[in-house]
Amino acid sequence: MSATYRAVSWNVEKQRYDRVAGGIIVVFLLLMGGLQAWLRPELTIETLLIRACGAAAFALLHVILCIGPAARLNKRFLPLLYNRRHLGVMMFTLALVHGVFSLVQFHSGGVLNPLVSVLVSNGRYGAVDQLPFQPFGFVALGILFLMAATSHDFWLHNLTAPVWKTLHMCVYLAYALIVTHVAFGVVQDEVQAVLGWVLCAGVSGVLAVHVAAARQEARRDREINDVQADGFVAFCEVSEIQEKRGLTKCVSGERVAVFRYDGRLSALSSVCQHQNGPLGEGRIVNGCVVCPWHGYEYRPDTGASPPPFTEKVPTFDVRVAAGRVFVHPTPHPPGTRVEPAWVANAAERVAREVRE
Repeated sequence: MSATYRAVSWNVEKQRYDRVAGGIIVVFLLLMGGLQAWLRPELTIETLLIRACGAAAFALLHVILCIGPAARLNKRFLPLLYNRRHLGVMMFTLALVHGVFSLVQFHSGGVLNPLVSVLVSNGRYGAVDQLPFQPFGFVALGILFLMAATSHDFWLHNLTAPVWKTLHMCVYLAYALIVTHVAFGVVQDEVQAVLGWVLCAGVSGVLAVHVAAARQEARRDREINDVQADGFVAFCEVSEIQEKRGLTKCVSGERVAVFRYDGRLSALSSVCQHQNGPLGEGRIVNGCVVCPWHGYEYRPDTGASPPPFTEKVPTFDVRVAAGRVFVHPTPHPPGTRVEPAWVANAAERVAREVRE
């Protein structure tokens, strides 16, 4: 978290993350370039670079698209989510190199501006094996540019979260355009059919992990219907919530997380104000709920970030009776303090307060 906007600084974890990602990309480029040179010795260095960078960017885009749903399915993937935007910028850089060299090699020798030539040079839309595939990649590169240029939190704040989120969800439109670009390019290049099968496998993998995550999220979002006479809903058993952890369920159409800490329980919205991260999957560190996506912090009893930070989430009334946790479905305004519910009995509470 940062109270002001400043030039990006890399902590040790970010540096390690980028070194590993960069190393994998370099190895991929070398292997892809070497394989292409071996299979197609007639290709020029420029063509080898175009193909290697394009393949690396496309492969990295698949990884980026799978990180989010994979992290929903298994928390072991959360470290990859931590710096996903770094991967996005790396992917765009590879795609940009691929696009620039393609423009120079295939569209710089004519009378038209290369940017115009890529859009109008091929007008054969009547046959699948001749359909112009380069405009699809050109438009996709424009979308990726907008996403890379607005990746900093400065843009998230100034564009507002809904607009920023909508813009970055366009990655799926870019992906569809790139799949079309690659598919028609493979057909027209008349290469081995294995590339077509690899493309189908990649698309199928992305769809499969998204469908699996969506089904799991649908189960989590089942509404609690056990409403008590006083309006509270039966949330869970106290024993279901681990110390310093939270449990998330859907109450009145909103994801609510109940956290257990120091013999107390507090309920707050499970939606982080940064990028809608799942607060309920985080843990309490130094008295604050830490979002597992990017580390934003909130006090469990107020839903407010510690000063000088200003993020706030709604809070909910919570009580404990006969070992069960009950939450009132009406949220308090973001940042409102709500007295925590005590898990321990009265004697244990007095002893704890004396110790504190």
